[in-house]
Amino acid sequence: AARTMPRAATPHTWVAIDFETACTDLGSACAVAVVRFAGARRRGQSWLIRPPTRRFTFSDLHGIRWRDVAGEPSFAERWGELRRMLAGAEFIAAHNAAFDRGVMGACCAAAGVRMPGAPWLCTVKLARRAWGVYPTKLPHVARFLGVELDHHDPASDASVCAQAVVRALREGRSLGVALI
Repeated sequence: AARTMPRAATPHTWVAIDFETACTDLGSACAVAVVRFAGARRRGQSWLIRPPTRRFTFSDLHGIRWRDVAGEPSFAERWGELRRMLAGAEFIAAHNAAFDRGVMGACCAAAGVRMPGAPWLCTVKLARRAWGVYPTKLPHVARFLGVELDHHDPASDASVCAQAVVRALREGRSLGVALI
């Protein structure tokens, strides 16, 4: 069931997030990027993550291989840094948010940590309902917004997602239509 947005006209603190996974297993996060907005302040951070599997079937998409992450911290070891970026967020935005929420849920469960309770906002739904963008893959949304995208680079994907939310806020669009 969709959750309701906070009543504030412009949210004070929110984040955009993008995960990349090694394979079809949602718990195989190998990279994550977060763009955090706190008032007028914007801060971004991205990390490589050592997934619990050496099986990489999506390397052709994102270019990340086991050798790139073998020496990196696991999701559980990265959780403190990631949790700080998510702290106090009124919502978490992602392009195809059901996927990213599923990845975070699977990784949090495996790490034995509680997933943040903030509602998720899907920029696929936002782009469709606010601007009629079809098809609504991230490259199409980036083109509509007039911004560059290095697709499947988590920092670039999270940035485009954030820019969609910023534009919707600037235009006074309802974000509630895109909550999942």
